[in-house]
Amino acid sequence: MKMGFLLFMLLPLASIVYVLWHVYQLLPLPTWGKWLVVVLMAMGFGKLFVGISRRLDEMPMALATIVYEIGTSSLIILLYLFMLFVVLDLGKLFHLVPATFLKNSLWGSVAVFSIILVTFIYGGLHYHHKVRETITLTNGNSQKSEEKTIVMMTDLHLGYHNQRPELHRWVELVNAENPDLILIAGDIIDRSIRPLEEQKMWEEFRQLKAPVVACLGNHEYYAGQPNSLGFYEKAGIRLLRDEVLQMGDLAIVGRDDRTNFKRKAVKALTAGIDSSKYVILLDHQPYHLEDAEQNGVDFQLSGHTHHGQVWPISWITESIYECAFGSHQRGNTRYYVSSGIGIWGGKFRIGTRSEYVVAKLSGADF
Repeated sequence: MKMGFLLFMLLPLASIVYVLWHVYQLLPLPTWGKWLVVVLMAMGFGKLFVGISRRLDEMPMALATIVYEIGTSSLIILLYLFMLFVVLDLGKLFHLVPATFLKNSLWGSVAVFSIILVTFIYGGLHYHHKVRETITLTNGNSQKSEEKTIVMMTDLHLGYHNQRPELHRWVELVNAENPDLILIAGDIIDRSIRPLEEQKMWEEFRQLKAPVVACLGNHEYYAGQPNSLGFYEKAGIRLLRDEVLQMGDLAIVGRDDRTNFKRKAVKALTAGIDSSKYVILLDHQPYHLEDAEQNGVDFQLSGHTHHGQVWPISWITESIYECAFGSHQRGNTRYYVSSGIGIWGGKFRIGTRSEYVVAKLSGADF
């Protein structure tokens, strides 16, 4: 555990040193100008370590928001600067990029700045565009002809960056679907309950025009489980923690997050459910998908992966999970792993998307 934490801290620090050294070499400025830019960038990167600490809750709200936004955004900017300088270094090594392009170079500076600027303008605009994903589900055990609309979301990450105005926009998107039911598969809260309480975000959830059922995610534990539970109650959200909710033809199984090592197994949760019911499992983290298949679950909704948020982290999530994003099937069990309507940290989507899911469930009555 200590070794893993040490690597977690050393890798960003090593990347920061690598990037800042290249920036210093690249800029066609006098020495004092180079140092000024490097120090300002180092201060921005340094806010990352403040942004992931508990010190934010001690700051005024406006300052905490700025520190969080700059700090977490700098992590993604650091990643792309690191990759860009690695490519340029390799280009120099193989004589594809002249050495003068990387030292005291106006054109080199303009090129690097332009590439990063365009990439992150695109990433910001792409994040704010919410994709409406539609799926069709069928209750094969029923002869009824009713069709119900279920809006599904994951990973709202409400907090210092996703604040009440943004939540209001999401509520309007959901209400426009005229849903019969709303399901949220965890991580409503980002890392602190404070912004949600100060902005009374529970009032926005009260504007939703259908019952809301949710399970916990790992970030509800980071935010402090008791505080998270209190917010759910004020928001009118029916929280399922290793519980089954019967709604007409539906049986909604809400599994506690795997952060709780003592949570119940899927087998224990589904035991005793009437086989005529359409069983939906809410499980935040999409590990061991075979559990749902082996225990009669018809549909599982998960999130957590964010599909990596930005490329090439998406490749890493795809190597970790059986399904890191989108629709999946095992036997008679359908799955959807959502990349999330919100996001952790910097508001950029590069090679991934922010989304909400509209499911049309036929043969259901609830």
